[in-house]
Amino acid sequence: MNTKPDILSLSHEELRHILTDTWQQPAFRADQLHAWLWQRGAREFESMSNLPKGLRKNLAEAFELQPLHIQTLQKSTDGTLKIAFQLHDGLLIESVLIPVPREKRFTVCVSSQVGCSLNCSFCATGKMGLKRNLTAAEIYDQVFYVNQICQREFGHKLTNIVYMGMGEPLLTYRPVMKSIELLTRFLPRGTSGEEFGISPRRITLSTAGIAKAIRRLADENARINLALSLHAADDAKRSAIMAINEHNNLKSLTEALSYFYRKTKNRISYEYIALRNFNDSPEDAQQLIRLCKHFPVRVNIIEYNPVEGVPFSATDEERLNAFAKRLSDAGITVTVRRSRGKDIDAACGQLAGKTEEKNT
Repeated sequence: MNTKPDILSLSHEELRHILTDTWQQPAFRADQLHAWLWQRGAREFESMSNLPKGLRKNLAEAFELQPLHIQTLQKSTDGTLKIAFQLHDGLLIESVLIPVPREKRFTVCVSSQVGCSLNCSFCATGKMGLKRNLTAAEIYDQVFYVNQICQREFGHKLTNIVYMGMGEPLLTYRPVMKSIELLTRFLPRGTSGEEFGISPRRITLSTAGIAKAIRRLADENARINLALSLHAADDAKRSAIMAINEHNNLKSLTEALSYFYRKTKNRISYEYIALRNFNDSPEDAQQLIRLCKHFPVRVNIIEYNPVEGVPFSATDEERLNAFAKRLSDAGITVTVRRSRGKDIDAACGQLAGKTEEKNT
C-alpha cells in the first residue's frame, strides 16, 4: 500500500517548489506553512488558520503529518519529569525534563533512536535492542513538546538540550544533525512568539564513542558541546561493560577528541557512572586523571540509578566523594551529578521498556 510522504521530511525549498510551481500558490504561502510546521509546531493541517481552506485540503490529501503523543508522564518528588512518547507506528521513546529552578536551568534529555544496538551492560535501553532511528522531526518534536511542558510547569522555557536519552546519536548522524539545525533556527524561545532558535552552545551530544563520527563533527565544524560516555579509564574495564570499545578504544577516542577540540575549541566532557567496586577505586581515579591530560575536559561523575536485572549498584557516598576529590586535587574540573527521579522510572529506557511490556 502506498503511503503519503511525510511533509516534515521536506525542506523549505522543497515546500516552496511544490506550492509555487506545482500548485500555483504565491511564494509567501510556503513561508506560512513552514512557520506553522516548525515555529508553531502544528501537527494538523486544519489548524493552520491563515492558509486557504482549499490549500489545507490539498495538503491533507497529499501529505502525512506524524505527531508524537504522550503515552505516560511521570513526575518525581524532586521535580524531574519523564515522558514516554508514542510514535506514529506505535513505538515508544522517552524524554526527561530536569529542572534546576534556583539556577534557572531547565534541561531536556532527548532520544535519537528507538532502543539501542550497543547493549552497554549497565543500561536499560540496551536491553530493548534497536528498533529504528528517529527522524529529525521526531527529535525536534520531543524538544518542542517538552518546552511547552516546561513553561506550563515551571513558567520557564528550556535552557539546555542534551542528546543523552535512548540510542546512540552518532549512529543516526544525519537526522541528529538535521534536528540540531532545526532547533537552533526554529525552537520557540518564549511567549512573545518572536524569538526562535536555541544557541548550539546550549546543546550537548553524548556519545558512547565512535571515533570516525567525532572526526566528522570536527570537520563539519559542529558548534555543539560533546560528551563521551566513558565510565572506565582503561580498555579492559571499558570493553567489559561497553562492547563498542572493542572497535573504538581509548587511544582512538582520545585522538579523535583531541582533533575535535583543536578544530572547534568546543567544550568536551567525560561522563563517568560510579559503579560500586568496579570503577570507583583510587587506582581508577588515577587512570582517569591520566586520561584527562590530552585536552581541557570536564568530568561529570554520575550517581548510578540501578536497573532491574543489571548486576551493578551505585557506589557509596564516601567512596564517590573521595573519587571526586582525587580528580579535583589533580586540577581537573569535576562535577558530581546526583541521581534524579529516584522514585520514578528514571534510568534511560526504563519507562519506555515497562510501558511497552504492558502493551504486549
